[in-house]
Amino acid sequence: MLKVENLSKGYGARTLFEDINFTINPGEKVGLTGRNGHGKTTLFRILTGEEQPDEGTITMPGYYRLGYVQQNVGFSNGTVLEEVMRGLPEDEMHSHWKAEKILSGLGFTEAGMGQKPKIFSGGFQVRMQLARAIVSEPNLLLLDEPTNYLDITSIRWLVRFLKTWPYELMLITHDRRFMDSVINHTIGIHRQKVRKVEGNTEKLYTQLALEEEVYEKTRVNDERKKKEVEQFINRFRAKARLANMVQSRIKSLEKMEKRDRLEKIKTLDFAFREKPHSGKFVMTANNISFGYEPDKPVIKDFSISITARDRICIVGPNGRGKTTLLKLLGEKLRPQCGSIVTHPQMEIGYFEQTNVKELVDTRTVEEEILSAGGDIDRQLARNICGAMLFENDDALKKIEVLSGGEKSRVMIGKILAHPVNLLLLDEPTNHLDMESCDALLAAIDSFDGAVVMVTHNEMFLDALAERLVLFQGERVSVFEGDYESFLDKIGWDEEADQRKNDSKNTENQSSQKMNRKDVRKIRSDIITRRAKTLKPIESMMEKIENRIMELEEKLEELNNQMIEASAEQNGNRISTLSQENHSMQEELDGLYDELDILMEKRDSEYRNFQEELDNLEQ
Repeated sequence: MLKVENLSKGYGARTLFEDINFTINPGEKVGLTGRNGHGKTTLFRILTGEEQPDEGTITMPGYYRLGYVQQNVGFSNGTVLEEVMRGLPEDEMHSHWKAEKILSGLGFTEAGMGQKPKIFSGGFQVRMQLARAIVSEPNLLLLDEPTNYLDITSIRWLVRFLKTWPYELMLITHDRRFMDSVINHTIGIHRQKVRKVEGNTEKLYTQLALEEEVYEKTRVNDERKKKEVEQFINRFRAKARLANMVQSRIKSLEKMEKRDRLEKIKTLDFAFREKPHSGKFVMTANNISFGYEPDKPVIKDFSISITARDRICIVGPNGRGKTTLLKLLGEKLRPQCGSIVTHPQMEIGYFEQTNVKELVDTRTVEEEILSAGGDIDRQLARNICGAMLFENDDALKKIEVLSGGEKSRVMIGKILAHPVNLLLLDEPTNHLDMESCDALLAAIDSFDGAVVMVTHNEMFLDALAERLVLFQGERVSVFEGDYESFLDKIGWDEEADQRKNDSKNTENQSSQKMNRKDVRKIRSDIITRRAKTLKPIESMMEKIENRIMELEEKLEELNNQMIEASAEQNGNRISTLSQENHSMQEELDGLYDELDILMEKRDSEYRNFQEELDNLEQ
């Protein structure tokens, strides 16, 4: 158990949080939320002792250990497996299978575990540190944006792993679905204070909104009462017989608590500028191939046509070529074979994380937006700065002082400077906070052009993807369906491999677990039962929807006939048509009610089957 009391921290004149109090109780898995720059990572660093608070105390039992992925930790000359095994508790120093299980889940192959750590990329080195923290089995595991360097299969594995984590957990992440899948409590840093609730992020934000609504109503009511008291005092101050009452009012006025108006919290609020597009397709790739080494193509004989309002997500493990494909589509690279044909009206908005390196450190935010060129003037640049949360003097900040999240917002702002009809987005949610991710999702959803996006964020995949480009095995293919359909029909090869490895590493428990064949059989049975249950409901819904369309067409025709009858002043015909209209409208209202009931029933049944599938996956 960890207890924080009256903790405060600030830098110069800026206060991050003040007099905060909370407790992490045994078994609690806590999500820590708050906007970028509000102190989430600083709080972690204080908990681990890397920074000192200005005031306050942190208490925990003497045996209590914290696990934290530290930055810039050096590696020895051992292998990846040996590095991670260094984190094992003293009484389990030879339990190599535990380290192998974690490394496998985080995307390391058996061969990779025998390699030297320093040959791996920075992202994989962070994974090693994450694995070392996990195998140490701390009482409280602190994870700060663990999904930033993980691919989608590793993220899904980490969700399953953390759900069964038997100790305490504190988690910072911009991925709302990832957080809500794991936690049972949420702490929010809000207006320099903290609020802890039992439940997920939605419950916290609902609670905060309710409290602020009550506060504002109370403040307005207090202001009204204060004004009434002041009016009474001013009116009767000179009357001797009311002196006692006046004095009583003066004392009550002095006791009244002054409530300041809450400062409006800035939120990311924007929409992409759309360039009209008259054609059906914006781009077609025909049998394109590309590789960085001779005879080793990253992409081979790949074809796709992108329509004017497509929502395509590119998914797959890291290092397979997702970003390369996006660069080919964005004309940053040229295919070595095949061709890419674009519509003459096509205009691309391209976002890639590495493009932040193209920002000029000595420029201000406003100057960077202006440098995008086109029809942008200073007023439009300032408007874009404001939409990206760089209001007033913040628009004059130099690029060199910005955080990773702020630089990402500048890159999005540069896209907003031009009307486009095709968005190419490479992991746009990295370095954005949860609220900014919500705003980006809304902006993409309302964009009237085509979107092709590389993402590991399953909330974005569920909300946006209508087609998928899959990097799986040695192939790149197009899946004509949404992400949920892909998981139902195909699923990730890596997850099957991980289940196999987990079974091998825990042979002593294998008799208690279902084998892969049994899992597939049960999964198939659940999906079959779901189809049988949902099909008649959806069939009935389709019939009702067709009847509704038919009635609406007839009603439109009746309305035209009534207009003609009114012009002719034909009372009998108007009466007959009115009766028909009333009868049809009654039937239409009944059909809408019936459709609502069926939709609710379908959604309820679907959730029940999805829960069965989730439990099976665990």
